[in-house]
Amino acid sequence: MRVRVPASTANLGPGFDALGLALSLYVEVTLTPADELTVTSEGFGAGLFDDDRHLGVRVARDVLGHTKFALHVNSQIPLARGLGSSASLALAAAAAAGSRDPLAVAIARDGHAENAAASFYGGLVVATLAHGNALVEPLPLDETLRFVVVIPDQELATEEAREVLPASVAFTDAVFNLSRVGLVLAGLADATRLRPEAMEDRLHQRYRASLFPHAETILTGLREGGALASCWSGAGSTLLGVATAETAADVAACATSLISSLSVPGTVLVLEADRDGMTTYTE
Repeated sequence: MRVRVPASTANLGPGFDALGLALSLYVEVTLTPADELTVTSEGFGAGLFDDDRHLGVRVARDVLGHTKFALHVNSQIPLARGLGSSASLALAAAAAAGSRDPLAVAIARDGHAENAAASFYGGLVVATLAHGNALVEPLPLDETLRFVVVIPDQELATEEAREVLPASVAFTDAVFNLSRVGLVLAGLADATRLRPEAMEDRLHQRYRASLFPHAETILTGLREGGALASCWSGAGSTLLGVATAETAADVAACATSLISSLSVPGTVLVLEADRDGMTTYTE
């Protein structure tokens, strides 16, 4: 069985651990029965763990109860960059292994409902866990929106990004984020209503700035280059500029010039929202 799953971007500024959006980068996992375990890989992560340490192998083994299979992974999703690579891979591997609930498997493995839910359903979602169950709701998303992603070569592990967050936040900061969540949802549903303030945040982005000192300069540069709003993608290091089909190329060109001037090695891509989510092919 072959399964294709899109990448995801989470938080979208103020929607910390709640909002997720599927993007048009993909991981494909193919699993076939075999006498013994074999693992092959290409794209991002190729050759790193082509054995039983591979996340895809561990997920498939948990589903099947054995490792008598051949696994092939082809990933366009950079690792440890805030694009949901682990959630996407876990979801694809669980589905390829025949899980009846690959979303639950991926959430349990990755621990982030919003990333896995966005990749599973496609589009924009709000997701959380309640009483051990995932609660997911699709949200309106303007079809004219495009997403300019600045992907630094610098990896940033989610665990490291979590360690810099405070154990508690001020009441005023919590209220600040709630108001911005309303603004960002309105703006993503209707691009004409999206304003820079919508992706402001006081719960995580400023605390993570020390892990990637150029982040604020790039976020500002994206807006100055024409992005309607900008934010960290998940825990980073990827940064996201929200544009339209008409402005995305100019925003991307501005971002490319900016990271060159800052001597920040990386890649700039213009992506669309993936609206299909996980796709399964029987071969």
